[in-house]
Amino acid sequence: MKRLVYILFFVIIEQISFGQQLPLYSQYLYNKFLINPAVTGSDGYTSINLTARKQWVGLSGSPQTFSFSVQTRFLKRGYIIKTNNNNKTIFRPQNDAKVGLGASVFSNQSGLIQRTGFQLAYSYHIWLQRMTQLSLGLSFTGTHFRINAKELSLQDQNDPLLNDNLLRGVFIPDATFGAYLLNRQYNIGFSVNQIFGASAKIGNDAYSNYKLYRHYYIFGSYSFERGKDIEFRPAVLIMMSEQQKPVVNPLVEFGLNFIYNQSFWAGLSYRTSGAIIANVGVKYSKVFIGYSFDFTLQEIQRITYGTHEISIAWKFGDSARRYRWLDRY
Repeated sequence: MKRLVYILFFVIIEQISFGQQLPLYSQYLYNKFLINPAVTGSDGYTSINLTARKQWVGLSGSPQTFSFSVQTRFLKRGYIIKTNNNNKTIFRPQNDAKVGLGASVFSNQSGLIQRTGFQLAYSYHIWLQRMTQLSLGLSFTGTHFRINAKELSLQDQNDPLLNDNLLRGVFIPDATFGAYLLNRQYNIGFSVNQIFGASAKIGNDAYSNYKLYRHYYIFGSYSFERGKDIEFRPAVLIMMSEQQKPVVNPLVEFGLNFIYNQSFWAGLSYRTSGAIIANVGVKYSKVFIGYSFDFTLQEIQRITYGTHEISIAWKFGDSARRYRWLDRY
């Protein structure tokens, strides 16, 4: 019985998403911090984000993900010396901010497996030119894996699975590295998740080498401005996992987004695993609210109501005096 449950568990894990161990997000474009720690504080805002995603609604045991994150950019107060037209030396205050810090907590359930964890991120930002910023980031992650006992139905209440390490839970530390290039018109990012490739010590020798594989993300977008308020933004996301064989067989998502007055956006994307994603969002004061719907082109769509994702964000600190680099965007 124990061996059967484990076999079913690993079959489920292999089939979820595109064979990867990390959850997919359909609104990554508006919260790239979810997949790249270098984004932490890159735009100068203090951001609070909440994301909830339910995949394949209507299907029992389908994946669901919740995440809550906070990120900011720390300022260092300084002064520059200037000489005015009267040859008088003056000291002018100047804010310099190169360090970003962020944190997140998340919960992901896929079938029998419940994953709960946290991320602590550090980023460093460098101006390459007046209009281009390079950011490097590193995060430490900790994930707690366990079997959700509520989903189990065992005839033998003395089954060894009830005392197994995975049922009690195992904690796995890991790390993520990212790089991010930001410009007024474009952005490009790269990150590698689960760098250490740690193994989960489940307890049974037959499954003691269940490994967390490295995942790679490459994304980019470009803005075409049409007038003062209208913007079109094509974007692409490439996802690869060492869990896939071959690794060079990536999952690609590309789409086009329409933005009006930086207060309303809507977009349509296609994912090569066989899904069409529609998203829409609105900004009110300092609050951003977004919604996306994934319509899968696979047979599973016949028994589900699609995939739904909601995100809410609060962004503070848009004062030009405090965050001078925002004048450049």
